[in-house]
Amino acid sequence: MVGIPGSGKSFFAEHFSETFKAPLISIHKIRQELTTDSDNKEAVKQIINYILGETLKTGKIIIYEGNTDRRSERTNLAKKAYEAGYDPIFVWVQTEINDAKKRSTKTGGLSECEFENKLKQFSPPHASERFVVISGKHTYNTQLKAILKSIIAPSAPKPVNLDRPAKTGRVLIR
Repeated sequence: MVGIPGSGKSFFAEHFSETFKAPLISIHKIRQELTTDSDNKEAVKQIINYILGETLKTGKIIIYEGNTDRRSERTNLAKKAYEAGYDPIFVWVQTEINDAKKRSTKTGGLSECEFENKLKQFSPPHASERFVVISGKHTYNTQLKAILKSIIAPSAPKPVNLDRPAKTGRVLIR
């Protein structure tokens, strides 16, 4: 899951996890359970990496939410997934900044200053990353349809050059 705070990542991840009975690894929930002390961030990161590594062994769908704000974090995550035989897709939840700020400061527990700092740290997915964009304002069913369509959509057919005759596959023998 990728997106700025308050965009709707948790909402989508929780519903998707429920729909497909897939494990959801949420850094935010684990951090809440383990500590309120920011000094333990490194310990939380190590625990998350352990849980992710063990969950990747299942070969099943996994939803991972957290520590994907920077491209370097997503690159490390994708590398672990590839090594475990996965083909990761980043789901980028987009929401207008003002709406996301209201959500994250009202119900997400962030101060306006924390929101602004996280916003500055966010780097959107790069063209080299495999990602799908969904709107944080749409219903879950609409978001789900967009995700499923992108996963099962056939690759676009290659354009045909009509100036040259097509090869028939025949071989001339002399």
